[in-house]
Amino acid sequence: MNARVRALGYAVVRAKDLDEWVAFGSELLGLQVAYRDDDRMLLRMDEYAYRLDVRRSDDPGVTALGWDVGGPEALEELSKRLVDAGYHVESVDSSVIEERQVMDLVRFRDPEDVLDHELFWGLRNAIDKFVSPTGAKFVASDLGFGHAFQALHGDAKVYDRLFRDILGFRLSDHIDMPGSVGTFLHCNPRHHSFAYAHAPHRNKGIGHLMFEIDDLDLLGRQWDKVEDSDIPILSTLGKHTNDKMISFYVRSPSGFGIEYGVGGILIDDDNWLPTRYGSAHYWGHRRPQG
Repeated sequence: MNARVRALGYAVVRAKDLDEWVAFGSELLGLQVAYRDDDRMLLRMDEYAYRLDVRRSDDPGVTALGWDVGGPEALEELSKRLVDAGYHVESVDSSVIEERQVMDLVRFRDPEDVLDHELFWGLRNAIDKFVSPTGAKFVASDLGFGHAFQALHGDAKVYDRLFRDILGFRLSDHIDMPGSVGTFLHCNPRHHSFAYAHAPHRNKGIGHLMFEIDDLDLLGRQWDKVEDSDIPILSTLGKHTNDKMISFYVRSPSGFGIEYGVGGILIDDDNWLPTRYGSAHYWGHRRPQG
């Protein structure tokens, strides 16, 4: 069998203040709070039980990405490939599997030792219909919840080998970035589910997560809300060259960025030709001064 990752299933993040995530996640992003206690919160965007697992911690940030591999045979094959390549693949106990609400799960550590990658299959579907507080409809489901971008301090070729040769991602394209070239990879028709670039001038680890909605007018209204609030802006409204998405970037309560956008293109592998762009933006996406 030719096993490979199928979708970005979930992210586990830490936050000092869960109340800030309730306001940010529901009122700005339109995510639904599916569960909340003093130390944990689950946020939904589609038919799945959750997409963001937010834990209270004094050390905020993205701690794990969950990758859906589609079934037990694929999980076994990918685990073997990782072990053969020198990665330590950890089986987890039943309590972790139940927390993640999946059928089975293994994890391994990121090559730069900043987060866990979790391979799973069988993420639980929710019985109740997803209801967005803002009326948002997310482009998610089988495409996964969005994408993640990671800033690297080491050699990007290590990530090429891991994600393309071992986990089965395909190349979407490259973008020239300050001091390096960014790599954008897809594992389903979404233009990219994971991207990375050598960026020693940035904090290493996940720089942003992307959520996509299907309504440009709602995106505009939420951008107005950002401008009228004290939410930290990372990049203004703009349009990307490679995936054609119109989006803005804000800082989440956990410190990493959130890209919120509309209009990302889909890839047909039979006809797709990877290319290289000299800029990430057709227009906009300006970083605030100061």
